Amino acid sequence: MTRYADLHVHTFYSDSTFSPEEVMACAKDKGLDAIAICDHDSIDGIEPCQKIGRELGIEIIAGIELTVEKTDTEAHILGYVIDWKVDWFQNRLKELQAARVDRIYKMVERLKGFHIQMEPNDVFELAGKGSVGRLHLAQAMLRTGRIKNLKEAFDRYIGFGKPCYVPNMYFSSKEAIDIIRNVGGVPVLAHPDVMGNDAYIQEFIEYGLRGIEVYHTDHKPHVARHYEEIAKRFDLIVTGGSDCHGLGKGRVLMGGVRVPYELVEKLKNEARKIANDHR
Repeated sequence: MTRYADLHVHTFYSDSTFSPEEVMACAKDKGLDAIAICDHDSIDGIEPCQKIGRELGIEIIAGIELTVEKTDTEAHILGYVIDWKVDWFQNRLKELQAARVDRIYKMVERLKGFHIQMEPNDVFELAGKGSVGRLHLAQAMLRTGRIKNLKEAFDRYIGFGKPCYVPNMYFSSKEAIDIIRNVGGVPVLAHPDVMGNDAYIQEFIEYGLRGIEVYHTDHKPHVARHYEEIAKRFDLIVTGGSDCHGLGKGRVLMGGVRVPYELVEKLKNEARKIANDHR
């Protein structure tokens, strides 16, 4: 019987509405054999999901999602099979999380210039225990009644390059990929079509990128075929995931994108090679 994995799932330790308990209950309901927890700048959801996963017979792949700022866009780099307990790595993530808090103060202030009135605490309350992000800000904006949906928040105000956008702590593509590889993880480019500039893929490969998220909720079939060809051309590992944020994006996405478990094995094999290279 074929086993399946969803390799891009968030918890409320970043910008999902789902607790680890809800994530795992959903994974069980969707019939998944494995999921990767890939919170933004946070590893706090990994251990609780692993604990529940052992009880349910669902494997948890330890992951992270880091944001890279380019001059004309941003890219997200996933790290799979990471050694997330390393002290320096956890300290680096705490720095990123603190920068995220400062960023919210700045964006809330900019939004007031567009007559969208809220307080930073309105956003932090939505984030709860999690690493606060723009999805939380968009949700707070929606509550003001000044926008109609989350898409409008990003398209008009807080998306990359929009008037209320504030960059996060600067991360070069090399630094993000190096961090993932230095904790034994496999760097994979998330939802490349959302990035909107394939020209950067070769640059990322030169720095050590080893995979590409071909299958994603926002990738239509012809888009997935395009990135399948790129993966083949550059000998990249193919991955796929729903990018589930609980109900943070309006509906539960988990399981909508699933990949055969053999791709998990490929990530594990690659992680072993990377770990050996760093010994």
